[in-house]
Amino acid sequence: MKLWGIDLGGTKIECAVLDSENDLAVVIRKRLPTESDKGYEHILSQIKKLIDLVSEEIGERPLKIGFATPGVSEPDTNLMKNSNTTCLNGKPMQKDLEDILGIPVKLANDANCFALAEALMGAGKDYPDAEVVFGVIMGTGVGGGLVVNKKIIGGHHGIGGEWGHNILEENGQACYCGKKGCVEQVISGPALERFYERESGEKLSLKTILEKYHAGTDGHATSTIDRLLEYYGRAISTLINVLDPGLIVIGGGVGNIDLLYNEGYERIKKYIFNNGVITTPILKPNLGDSAGVFGAALL
Repeated sequence: MKLWGIDLGGTKIECAVLDSENDLAVVIRKRLPTESDKGYEHILSQIKKLIDLVSEEIGERPLKIGFATPGVSEPDTNLMKNSNTTCLNGKPMQKDLEDILGIPVKLANDANCFALAEALMGAGKDYPDAEVVFGVIMGTGVGGGLVVNKKIIGGHHGIGGEWGHNILEENGQACYCGKKGCVEQVISGPALERFYERESGEKLSLKTILEKYHAGTDGHATSTIDRLLEYYGRAISTLINVLDPGLIVIGGGVGNIDLLYNEGYERIKKYIFNNGVITTPILKPNLGDSAGVFGAALL
């Protein structure tokens, strides 16, 4: 049986079909714009339209389908929450999708789908003995996904892996979640750019800040990147202290910064509860922006 997945993004919806559970070869990938500004019902219709198009193209329809979603379906109420595509919040999305598609639907947070895909199809293929895999997202926001023995751990409240909303800096920047100083407000791309602007009075992209850091000509860039590395080390150490994963994979734009994998790795040693010894593989992802949709199919 073919495995169908949908990655529901803020700007695009992508469908992927994998050949079978035993052969994860990609049969087809196809995208449509989300057009989330037109509302919840329109998003549902775009999803159905995309599945219809793919079904026509490959000559068969799905028997069940997985979805990578922004936010998560609350286990107690089955209503969506914590989604930055805000029209989804409070909606019984799983039920509505099952009604409109006429097949069983499984939802998981997009960070969890990223972690699952990397564990089974990506970086994790080189670490088959890693029972616990944690997928970190460091980009516009900061999030995470947890996979144990090849299964997503969604958790009692559906927030398993939500690493980005632990407090990292006491009395730091206010976060949309209601707290101050969350991981997301310290080491996400926008947070680093805001810190540089506060320090220097100049608004620059993270890419430019990083270039100035490497040039060694801008003290504010130096303090911005040093802040990233120090807080990254502290934040990752908490993951290792609690979960001790066999593999950590870091996705998102900030995760492309090579310093995280050498100097940042050294900073973890200051905080880890293991006499300063760390052997955890921490890697860039292998699947790029495919991880979300592949993870959805693997659900």
